[in-house]
Amino acid sequence: MLGVWLCGWLVVHTARADTTTVTDLAGRQVRIPARVERVLLGEGRLLPALAVVDGDDPTRRLVGMMGDFEQLDPASYAQWLARFPRLKDVPRIGRSQTGSFSDERALALRPQVAIFGLGGGHGPGERDRETLARLEAAGVAIVFVDFRHDPLVNTPRSIALLGQVLGSPQRAAEFNAYWQQQLDLVRTRLATAHPAAPSVFLESRVGLSSDCCDTMTGMMGRLLDAAGGNNVAKGRVPGEHGTLNPEYLLSRQPDFYIGTAIGSLQTLQSAPQRIALGAGVPHDAAVRSLDRSLKRPQITRLRAVRERRAYAIWHHFYNSPFNVVAVQVMAKWLHPALFTDLDPRTTFDTMVRRFQPVPLQGEYWMQEGS
Repeated sequence: MLGVWLCGWLVVHTARADTTTVTDLAGRQVRIPARVERVLLGEGRLLPALAVVDGDDPTRRLVGMMGDFEQLDPASYAQWLARFPRLKDVPRIGRSQTGSFSDERALALRPQVAIFGLGGGHGPGERDRETLARLEAAGVAIVFVDFRHDPLVNTPRSIALLGQVLGSPQRAAEFNAYWQQQLDLVRTRLATAHPAAPSVFLESRVGLSSDCCDTMTGMMGRLLDAAGGNNVAKGRVPGEHGTLNPEYLLSRQPDFYIGTAIGSLQTLQSAPQRIALGAGVPHDAAVRSLDRSLKRPQITRLRAVRERRAYAIWHHFYNSPFNVVAVQVMAKWLHPALFTDLDPRTTFDTMVRRFQPVPLQGEYWMQEGS
């Protein structure tokens, strides 16, 4: 009997020694393997976040991923593919919409850990209970991160969690220390100086449709708030995003216009109405695309555009661990006298050089006519 009991104790003890418990961004206690070798990504655009803590080759553990990276940010994906050709062979478990996620395909890949985004959006969220139950019943540990819904609270928490999951807590701590330092440069100065918050119209995904005027109060809107801006859409749209009436904008005449860019060099011919920013976009192409987008009838009537207080920023900062760069960029636009010494490009370059395997190339923000 003693031998049987001892054998059973050793099995349980070994199982516990081979796992660790973490708390994810949904507040769930999750037991994960002590050594993770097979990772499933509920959003392909989480790959740069993985690279923060697993910089040499963040693709080496990937057994499956959603297809949103190449569909929604093809220029960045192309840079990653050039650096890591095996990405093209990583099985896709869905396209770019939550409903396209395939439980069966995911289970067939035998992941140890699945990393999903809080709230879903482009992959399963914490409310997709059936999907989560199927994966967990098969022994898959599921952890939720968040760079989108509450980015300036949850980015360091998410990076710390990924550091725990992938066995790189020190690298996660180094990133978080630099990220916090760069955010504090803006927050502390705004809190000390108390400048008036200029009104801003933040146009989302410029050129995705011919209508005006899609906007955000959440996501990129959270970054605008932190930069000291007064978002004219607050209280006017339900939830995190919506549409403003052009007449309302004309009646308010915001002090600044900022458009988010989803275009690339590849889309300049097929979708010339989009602003092109991001990976591989040279300065002159970015300027031309912004200036062209500002000639739209609803936008050209804005005083901010006529008086050259019109800007554009890479849309994908809204779902990126490098979101603090967008905060610095917009703070410098909105409060130039307060942030004369702030250099967001150096911040971005430093973060990419230290924590990414793919170099920084291209323009990620732009001013009208600059």
